[in-house]
Amino acid sequence: MHYSSILPDVIKVADEASERVLHIYQSDFKVSYKADESPITAADTAAHDIITRGLRTISRDIPILSEEGKEVPWEERKHWRRFWLVDPVDGTKDFTQRTGEFTVNIAMVEDGEPVMGVVIAPALKEAYWGVAGEGAHMRDRTGRVHRIRVAEPKDVKRVVASKNHLNAETRAFIDELGEHELVQAGSSLKFCRIAEGHADIYPRLGPTCEWDTGAAQAVLVAAGGKVLTLEGKRLKYGKQDVLNPYFIAAGGWYSTQA
Repeated sequence: MHYSSILPDVIKVADEASERVLHIYQSDFKVSYKADESPITAADTAAHDIITRGLRTISRDIPILSEEGKEVPWEERKHWRRFWLVDPVDGTKDFTQRTGEFTVNIAMVEDGEPVMGVVIAPALKEAYWGVAGEGAHMRDRTGRVHRIRVAEPKDVKRVVASKNHLNAETRAFIDELGEHELVQAGSSLKFCRIAEGHADIYPRLGPTCEWDTGAAQAVLVAAGGKVLTLEGKRLKYGKQDVLNPYFIAAGGWYSTQA
């Protein structure tokens, strides 16, 4: 499949979902909580509905795995060679705290790799997309689209981190990098900040799920970056357990021996 040919349609679907999410964000929305105590709002479910409907219009035969969709048993998922991976609103805490740093995420996964990704930050009016082997782009708040690429890091590493997830293990990893500066970002925007050259490395030594990372990983890799487990292996998708291992997202300069 030539993903660049359907990319404009995927961006259109993500834009439609983002408009609805922004409308809810600007309203007096209510916050509910799932069984795992993570927050959920009407924006999550509305975006899920818009995205799943839109993706089925693009391709009826490619299955969809969404954070807000029904749980799909492993016995079914293990046969998926290709599937859509969706996080309707990543960074719901940022959404409820009204930081603006939440995103709408759509990825295509093929043979365990995110090969296409679209990430939109509705409140920031920023959008990112990338296709494996074809590069990555950003649409800024003026509507201008330009190609993005990871930066060559300087001596002082710019480390992107989240206020919500800066645990002791993460702090220890950052300290080992030597001289550094922290770049704050929420949700999957942490990957995008590296992809556009505004940060160098993002250590995630805490729990995430495949839908949290798939779309932004596709953007970062298309921009020349990488996402590796602590053992130096590429972060894989379509696993029986949707939880990700700990990982490091960075520009192309990084290796586990660095």
